[in-house]
Amino acid sequence: MIAGRMQVAGFDVRVWNGGDGPTLVYLHGFEQHPGDAPFLNDLARARRVVAPEHPGFGSSSGFECLCDLQDLILYYRAFVENLGAAPVDVIGHGLGGMFAAELAILAPERVNRLVLVAPYGLWLDDTPLPDPFTMGPPALASAKWADPAHAGLETSAFDGAGGDSRAEFRAINLTAASKFMWPIPDRGLARRLPYLSTPTLVIHGEADALVPPAYEAAWAAVVPRARFARIADAGHLPMFEARDEFLALVDKFLD
Repeated sequence: MIAGRMQVAGFDVRVWNGGDGPTLVYLHGFEQHPGDAPFLNDLARARRVVAPEHPGFGSSSGFECLCDLQDLILYYRAFVENLGAAPVDVIGHGLGGMFAAELAILAPERVNRLVLVAPYGLWLDDTPLPDPFTMGPPALASAKWADPAHAGLETSAFDGAGGDSRAEFRAINLTAASKFMWPIPDRGLARRLPYLSTPTLVIHGEADALVPPAYEAAWAAVVPRARFARIADAGHLPMFEARDEFLALVDKFLD
């Protein structure tokens, strides 16, 4: 995957590109873009993978132009249109999963197939989601991983940056994420999901304590046509912790 930049609708964002074939757009989670991640390179063996960094994250501009979630989804519709290859497949992880679902609802003609990995956007009163913005690094690591020893597998768009730079970028990212992600129960996605007609696969890691697999039932209640898969021995980042199984599920669904 090669990092570059794209200018779309007045936004200047970092984008990782790689591969040839059907276009697949990857939307990252609330913490950071994974950069040149092994799983993205694996996906690019048979596809053109385009993985943008959200506006306001890292070195991607445009956050000040976004008043609300709808503005961001309209931006992503323009982003997909700018690729010149519609419809595209979309994978969204965590917060990116919420964005991906909203995009497929708003512009179904632009999204061919949809994969949501531990997606945010729904709420269960009997299984409330923890607030990742108040969790310290040890608690967050414990919630993210089936085995915290696997944390070293995670790649980052910040790789190569110094300690101060990484901390600065992380603070920028979390500020941007909170605009769209908090408070989760008030975003209204559950009201819009019945309009989701795109073929959809929802993946959860069995050990995910940020978006527990119990949320599979919440998604099934509003998107009954979706397919669901759980990955054992994986937490919130199955694309790193159980890469082979994750790729097998995605490849089978997209192909």
